[in-house]
Amino acid sequence: MDKSKRPFLKFKRSFRRRLPPIQSGDRIDYRNMSLISRFISEQGKILSRRVNRLSLKQQRLITLAIKQARILSLLPFLNNEKQFERTESTARTTGFKVRNK
Repeated sequence: MDKSKRPFLKFKRSFRRRLPPIQSGDRIDYRNMSLISRFISEQGKILSRRVNRLSLKQQRLITLAIKQARILSLLPFLNNEKQFERTESTARTTGFKVRNK
């Protein structure tokens, strides 16, 4: 059989089926910090549904739980690693300015 006349064969890709991120026994609640923290980025943002591989209903429940945890101060609104420290700026002089005549 000539190479040009061979039918195009699709190669089957073997892929590993990913486990769902939330098992049926997991309860989506604002107190379940180990579950909630998996769906937050390093900056503290809620990850998208496509990244999380969640259903629409699960994503809504996760979003509500994260927002409740933020309001109750269980999670920070922003997770910046850099702490804003007050640096000593140029020395300020107090008093009146003296004019040179």
